[in-house]
Amino acid sequence: MNGWIEPLSFSIVGAALLLSLIGLWFTVIIPGIDRWSRHFFIYYFMVFMLCCLFSIAETLFQNHPIPETAFRFLLFLENLLLSLPVPMLTVYLLHCSHEDTHKNRFLYSVLFLWGFQLLINLLSCLASFDEIIYVTSGNRYYRGTLYPLFLLPTIIILFLNLSVTIRRRKLLSRKAFLAFLIAILSITASVTVQLFIEVFPFVGISYVISALAMYSIILSDQIEQDLRLQREIAIQQQEIAGQQREIAHERAKVMVLRMRPHFIYNTLMSIYSLCRTDPAKARQITMDFTNYLRRNFNAVASDSAVPFSTELEHTRAYLGVEQAQYDDMLAVEYDIPYTQFRLPPLTLQPIVENAVKHGMDPDSGPLHIRIRTRHTASCTTIIVEDSGPGFDPSIKIKPHTTLANIRQRLEMMCGGSLAFTAGENGGTVATVTIPDSSGQTSS
Repeated sequence: MNGWIEPLSFSIVGAALLLSLIGLWFTVIIPGIDRWSRHFFIYYFMVFMLCCLFSIAETLFQNHPIPETAFRFLLFLENLLLSLPVPMLTVYLLHCSHEDTHKNRFLYSVLFLWGFQLLINLLSCLASFDEIIYVTSGNRYYRGTLYPLFLLPTIIILFLNLSVTIRRRKLLSRKAFLAFLIAILSITASVTVQLFIEVFPFVGISYVISALAMYSIILSDQIEQDLRLQREIAIQQQEIAGQQREIAHERAKVMVLRMRPHFIYNTLMSIYSLCRTDPAKARQITMDFTNYLRRNFNAVASDSAVPFSTELEHTRAYLGVEQAQYDDMLAVEYDIPYTQFRLPPLTLQPIVENAVKHGMDPDSGPLHIRIRTRHTASCTTIIVEDSGPGFDPSIKIKPHTTLANIRQRLEMMCGGSLAFTAGENGGTVATVTIPDSSGQTSS
């Protein structure tokens, strides 16, 4: 190489080195590519970097007084590194095709050809077989008459890779298939031209450019696959959430249909007795009981959050029936300044019913129940306090099916929660928390 060719060659190799550094940097820092592919491209670009560095050193040492043996060894390393990416492509192709690289005949054939080229490289550079490459006294090398024999194994491997890529295209994604085609065809073209004319620097940069194109396509393909997988997972999660909502809704239906038989029986008997002693009260308890039943069955038909006012009317109807039966043994206090929010149906009434069921004890005096609502910038809370016997927080109690269903529906429908704590002066405090971001103003 002489005249203007040497500076051009130096510039091309320098550009290839810069592109290799860029490729290595992107491979290391950009997420989205699987571990195996990341390691492959790290080694791939490192081979190109080393090849460029040796090529620059070879250019710099021309016309310099260094031993010919050292210069030939430099040429050997440069040729060795430039031949490595081709069998590396074979290994990566088999990996992307989900084939086992152990005892793979195709891979063994490629390695045999690469080993043959390594032998030719040893003969030409270290054993001074000048028919392939000969070096002058000024540390300049020239192609011998048998130089095509040096490139023949690489060309055969490239065509084998191309053939296997086409045959295994159904095992590759569309973008992976395109990436291998670009890499193999561009390298094949540059090496084939090198058979006839000296374009060695262009061979190096074609390797790097094809590697960058291959890396970018593989990266975009894997990111696209990850996004597709995330979308599928999101759809599956939505389907699971929908199924959970349906299950919770069905449980709510069962909860309504499994109303306490003794509650219905006692209510009807109370109405029967009051028809003679207090007809007006009998009419009122009949109206409350009818309202309670109607709202129970309306709640079954609803699969979305309802206004708090609807739940409150349901609860009042239930308490009206209970108060008619217990007379002065049940006292209810309402402190509800805020009502403009929504919650799952059958939330408040079952909690109040649970307080009456477990808190009522004729031997312990009247049961006092207080229902409150509070609103902050972040959430709305409903507090149901009773003066019953309460519970010991240290004792683990088996979760109640109805209350577990309320918790599940609160969490799924509005991101809410239900918690029970012991009251300061005895009794139990039930707290429903509904985040303000999920709550909606009641209509």
